[in-house]
Amino acid sequence: MRPIIDRAARLAQLRELLSYSPVVAILGPRQCGKTTLAKMIAADHYFDLENPRDLARLENPQTTLEKLEGVVCIDEIQLKPDFFPLLRHLVDHHPQTQYLILGSASEELIQKSSQSLAGRVAFLHLHGFDLVETGVEHLAQRWFRGGFPRAFLAPSDRVACSWLDHYISTFLERDLAEFGFRIPSPTMRRFWTMLSHCHGGIVNYSELGRSLQVTDKTVRSYLDVLAGTFMVRVLPPWFNNTSKRLVKSPKVYLSDSGIFHRLQLIGDLAQLESHPKLGASWEGFVINQIIRLSALPENTFYFWSTHTGAEVDLFWQQNGKNHAVEVKYADAPRRTKSMVQAVEDLKLDKLWIVYPGPDTYALDETITVLSIRQLRDIFS
Repeated sequence: MRPIIDRAARLAQLRELLSYSPVVAILGPRQCGKTTLAKMIAADHYFDLENPRDLARLENPQTTLEKLEGVVCIDEIQLKPDFFPLLRHLVDHHPQTQYLILGSASEELIQKSSQSLAGRVAFLHLHGFDLVETGVEHLAQRWFRGGFPRAFLAPSDRVACSWLDHYISTFLERDLAEFGFRIPSPTMRRFWTMLSHCHGGIVNYSELGRSLQVTDKTVRSYLDVLAGTFMVRVLPPWFNNTSKRLVKSPKVYLSDSGIFHRLQLIGDLAQLESHPKLGASWEGFVINQIIRLSALPENTFYFWSTHTGAEVDLFWQQNGKNHAVEVKYADAPRRTKSMVQAVEDLKLDKLWIVYPGPDTYALDETITVLSIRQLRDIFS
């Protein structure tokens, strides 16, 4: 019997959105727990658009849906984009009913829903388990296996790796086609693997294009597909008023550390600890955790880098103050000239250096070395 992971914070977010919005959309990759979370609120009616029986029930969707009251949940809504105009009509004419829609493709879903449901829909972005949900005592397991529930909860690393391999293949061979993307799965697998080698680095569209023998425009479209299906995070650069030459291309991270490790063919923690991508893996894991724990819009976050070497891995503004994080896989990180420069140029109120060690300590009034075990302190 699998252990139960407490997702109380996400459930509270969902209930809050349902308290005022007629339509709530839970968006996230497949198998991240959207359906499980939705069922926790005990919807009065549930439709899964991948279930032939439910599709048959919705053959005449208006006739079926307009008779229902309470909370109506529609899973995998991106498979029926023509439902969005109908939902707008139902919301406006049947205010006694609320709709909880679940989707696995963000860009298309948001675009269609924002056009049809403007002012009527609230979004909850859901990923796999975060570090708070799994507990810091399972840090190594969460880092290596990633956040997908079936991978994290697998009885062994070997089973987790097997599940992730199957997930990658299914995503490439079935899911992309269902989402409407006509890209050959071998081509996208190669591109995804190439991105895993760029994980934590600046995107070089021309170099990727040459390797794939496609144009820069095609590379950008492939990247948009992976970002729009929650497989990749594209982190934009921050521009500030400075005379320094700044890096203006985005960084790329794979969204799930488990998938990153499988694309790099890393089979267990021992292999990870001796792998050349160890530091990049840790950086991506920490950055994704911070963004998910923040409860801030994902487009709030940036990185900052100059051509002379000064940089911070993550930068954001909150409550009128500037904050930044530098990620280090080290035993005892120290203040560097780059950090001091970043504090000065970005006018930082706080700079945290996140590392895997157990202790948290200040290096000066602005710079603090923070154990990943206290990651929530950044936003407390």
